[in-house]
Amino acid sequence: MESQVMVLGAADYVVFALVLLVSAGIGIFYAFSGNKQKTTGEFLMGGTQMKTVPLAISILVSFMSAILILGTPAEMYREGTQYYLYTFGLIGAIGVSTLLYVPLLYPLKYTSSFEYLEKRFNSRAARLTGTSIMIVQQVIYMGVVSVAPSTALEAVTGFPTWATIITIGLVATFYTHLGGMKAVVWANVFQGVVMLAGVLAIIIRGTYAVGGLSEVWRINEEWGRIQFFDFNPDPTVRQSFWSLVIGTAIAWSHTYGLSQATVQRYCALPTLRQARLSVILNIVGVILLMTSVCLAGIIMFAYYAQKGCDPLSDTKISNPNQLMPHFVMEVLGYPGLPGLFISCLFSGALSTMSSSLNALSAVCWEDFFKPVLGDRLTEAQETLITKLLVLFFGAADIGVSFMTMHLGGTILQVCLSFTGAATGPMLGLFILGAFFPWANWIGAVVGGVLGLVFPLWISIGAYTVVGTPSSLEYPTNNCSVPNSTISMATTMSSNLTTVQGPVEYTGISTLYTVSYLWYPAIGAATVVGVGLLVSAMTGMNRVGDVEPRFLVPFLYRRCLPEVVRTPRRCLPEVVRTPRGCDTEGSGPDDKEKAPASGYVSRTRCC
Repeated sequence: MESQVMVLGAADYVVFALVLLVSAGIGIFYAFSGNKQKTTGEFLMGGTQMKTVPLAISILVSFMSAILILGTPAEMYREGTQYYLYTFGLIGAIGVSTLLYVPLLYPLKYTSSFEYLEKRFNSRAARLTGTSIMIVQQVIYMGVVSVAPSTALEAVTGFPTWATIITIGLVATFYTHLGGMKAVVWANVFQGVVMLAGVLAIIIRGTYAVGGLSEVWRINEEWGRIQFFDFNPDPTVRQSFWSLVIGTAIAWSHTYGLSQATVQRYCALPTLRQARLSVILNIVGVILLMTSVCLAGIIMFAYYAQKGCDPLSDTKISNPNQLMPHFVMEVLGYPGLPGLFISCLFSGALSTMSSSLNALSAVCWEDFFKPVLGDRLTEAQETLITKLLVLFFGAADIGVSFMTMHLGGTILQVCLSFTGAATGPMLGLFILGAFFPWANWIGAVVGGVLGLVFPLWISIGAYTVVGTPSSLEYPTNNCSVPNSTISMATTMSSNLTTVQGPVEYTGISTLYTVSYLWYPAIGAATVVGVGLLVSAMTGMNRVGDVEPRFLVPFLYRRCLPEVVRTPRRCLPEVVRTPRGCDTEGSGPDDKEKAPASGYVSRTRCC
């Protein structure tokens, strides 16, 4: 059966166009207001005088994209409520980041987070290793984020995939290129409101159609969908308590504490307290958004259970990524509401892409161009280069989106598999530097490369190996195709269930069956393990070689002996001073007056 294509009305296109115009208008506004983005500090960091709440919202929606809106409800629909535990992994990651990583990087005030790696390991190679991994990860991530709404909308509305990809790419590039950090942050705030409004509209209308939340819960319980705690320690289980909570916390601790997009934002705030608050406030946003999209998933299942026909089984749609748009076009039958949902998807994609473009232009300028050209160019020329970098990566995103259009599986798993494989080694590099003072730059470089190659190899191999079929049942009694056809259609609808029954894998193929949620942990562990081993083989750092400001505050305050907390040599520009005071100080003799929180420069307070 052909997928049913729904027709959008004039009101839907008006709502959609308004969202795009407002996003673009924010970029135009900041291009001609204030300092008019004439300096790299203004363009990349917003002049370091941003507000806490808008930045917190910007951090949230930078990573809660269209993938969240499409993939999470589909995951809940297909696999039950266990995925909601992912929320607690995110909360754990935010807590770890606030306690450990924000206090580490904020006082350093680096535009590029990877400058930390160069200073800590005293090696430009270590810095460029991290930068290169980040570029690979972000370009892939932007491509997948753009494809997410594109393929889904084409299936249910007929809106061409290529047109969606180009629209998202051009609009995000346009306002990021013109307005810099300020435009990205305020556009993110607006897009976050649109995303929440779209999801709430789905929840309210869907709940009404089913007959109330109690009925939604009863139907899901009846079909065996209400299940939260699977404590199976087997890492090849696709989702368990351990992978959803521990694996997620490991992966997202990099996102909320160490990723370029996040560091760039909280370092744009005037105080450490505000920086930490901007990250911790994400707990509220994560609970709200994750609860909403997960609730939308079980509402969607209850609706089709009442109808007696799963759209995937009836072949009305071809893959799980189209479940939510198909449900919206059936249920949100009021003028403008389908347009609001489409705007919701576009807002998710735009917020993520613009944040990535801003981050990529910052690291490429700081890590590649500035060391070579910084002394030869005027401020205006430097800013021009950063804006041209936005255009370059915007074009790269559109190209990668066309390349990733035909990947199978849920968009959620595609995203978490490939970007998670690159997130792990970046996290590992920072852990190696911040927690292990004896690790050297050779260990960081070798560990970083192997930490990227190993999980990326597993994630690519996983697409050649079939996973375990879902054991959950789907409603098919009222479908319009014969049961034999339904069985075949259901099997073909997911790359996870292309064979019937369990399959035994041995040897190296077993690696490919490891849950995609463990990829970041595997990458990080590889970097740390290999990094420490190579450091031991090539000569570890001596005690005191690493300045305490490059170690996590908790470590050098509580765990290391005093000899490690005190540098072996005192550099003229680094003195121990009380926080909050610009004072000349006189070196280590001032330590009685200073807290053990670290060092600050003579001219800038931490």
